[in-house]
Amino acid sequence: MKPRVGISACLLGQAVRYDGGHKYQSLIVDQLASKVELVPFCPEVGAGLGTPRPAVQLVVIDDIVRMRGVVDPCLDVTDAVQHWIESNLPKFSNLDGFIVKARSPSCGAGNTPVFNAVGEQLPVASGLFAVALQQFYPDMLIVQEEDLQTPRKLLQFYSKFG
Repeated sequence: MKPRVGISACLLGQAVRYDGGHKYQSLIVDQLASKVELVPFCPEVGAGLGTPRPAVQLVVIDDIVRMRGVVDPCLDVTDAVQHWIESNLPKFSNLDGFIVKARSPSCGAGNTPVFNAVGEQLPVASGLFAVALQQFYPDMLIVQEEDLQTPRKLLQFYSKFG
């Protein structure tokens, strides 16, 4: 049986990004698809946000990270995304790892820009879904697509399942 790996749907070429586009990663898909079962997910689309949709970013307000609109700071999708995360995290228990989209306010793992209420950039952090994954599945392998940009790195990733 092939290992099952969750992957940000945009990396598979699905048009789920805020701008209606995708971030297809041919090297990852071409090299891994025959070795692992790739299971797509998108917390933002799963939460009912449309495609295309207004861009969002992480904003710290009163020491709480919120997912708010870039252009319209009154747009706050945090609760909808958190509800999807809480409802779906247990469903991922049968996966062996995750490949997430770098710098995404939902999926980025440690390199997502974060801002304060007046728009000043703070140190980078993880997106809402990545934080939840790391807490709920502390032993799960979670990498960003940027970590898999060479055949050698892909082989190292795959070898962790074997």
